[in-house]
Amino acid sequence: MAAGAAARERVGSIDLVRGAVMVLMALDHVRDFVSNAHFDPTDLDKTTPALFFTRWITHFCAPVFVALSGVGAHLQGARGAGRGEVSRFLLTRGIWLVVLELTVVRFGWSFNVRYDQAVAQVIWALGWSMVALAGLVHLPRRAVGWASLGAIALHGLADRIHAKDLGGLAPLWRIAHEQGPVFLPGDRVFFVAYPLVPWVFVMAAAWAFGDWLLPDDGARRRRRLLAVGGAALVVFVALRASGRFGDPHPWTPGGGALRSALAFLACEKYPPSLCYLGMTLGPAAIALALLERPPAAIAPLARALVVFGRVPLFYYLLHLVVIHAAAIALAWARYRTIPEGMFGPPFGWKVPEGYGYGLGGVYALWAAVVALLWPACAWFSRVKRRSASPWLRYL
Repeated sequence: MAAGAAARERVGSIDLVRGAVMVLMALDHVRDFVSNAHFDPTDLDKTTPALFFTRWITHFCAPVFVALSGVGAHLQGARGAGRGEVSRFLLTRGIWLVVLELTVVRFGWSFNVRYDQAVAQVIWALGWSMVALAGLVHLPRRAVGWASLGAIALHGLADRIHAKDLGGLAPLWRIAHEQGPVFLPGDRVFFVAYPLVPWVFVMAAAWAFGDWLLPDDGARRRRRLLAVGGAALVVFVALRASGRFGDPHPWTPGGGALRSALAFLACEKYPPSLCYLGMTLGPAAIALALLERPPAAIAPLARALVVFGRVPLFYYLLHLVVIHAAAIALAWARYRTIPEGMFGPPFGWKVPEGYGYGLGGVYALWAAVVALLWPACAWFSRVKRRSASPWLRYL
């Protein structure tokens, strides 16, 4: 009973943090579709501080969402579900997410019904991580946790292995650990943007140590979260400063204090390095502790974010369609033409020089999209609360 009560108590704070990262994710995708900066915002030779941080702040989205999915699996068990029930749900939901990535999500990104290309992104990684966790939940929990932490810490050693050197095993290595294209028959391309390692282990570690969020004493829970978050940040700073381990692109100062600071934060995301995960999951743990009881000054904002956090998949599917449609409408309104490639993913679009909007336009459209999505998400959140249908758990 105590564990179940604690699990229910944690839902609000978890939904708050998850809702916050979902809103930040929309900023990144708006920038993808309408920004006039057609280069990697973390390219220090081209970017500006404002553009860099517009991209950098969204680095928190995928790690936090994957980790909280692992915590959610633990909470499901804490509420009384047996391991078999938790395993079945993870397996079926994971497969469902992979199917959605290759169909509905793909269409949201591309508005293209020709199946000549597909991109495996965060929903793909989330789905396969759930499938893996469906098996891992049957093993001793602490053993899974420590083994997962070890894999997170050491997976960077595999950066020395490259798909081009593996012959027929290259596609499997792309899926596992190296971002890049997998070429399929009929001139089709499957681009693996999110290799599965270490995402699988991030989710598994969060599941294994999810009971740390459920002690009877709320003060003890907060101390644990602060300690874990602080330790992760110390590891990140120490490894990044040393330049010896933790990221495939060692940090070296130079070019002035600002450029050195940006370089320090420019950690590898594909796949996420140990430094990247420490940099993002550390502050997330601290936020969970500090926002368990949101200050009165931000209470209205917190309540709004919780709505998004309760319906993350619904929000994700809807926001892609809204942002892509808005990008096409804005292109037509401004140029009276739709640039070649806008009925395809925004990665590598062929657009006129200078096409798009500056950061002011990006942030304005982001605010409009979030405001537009809130009523729909609030409605669906009410539907989920009132309905006893188990199918709604899959959306």
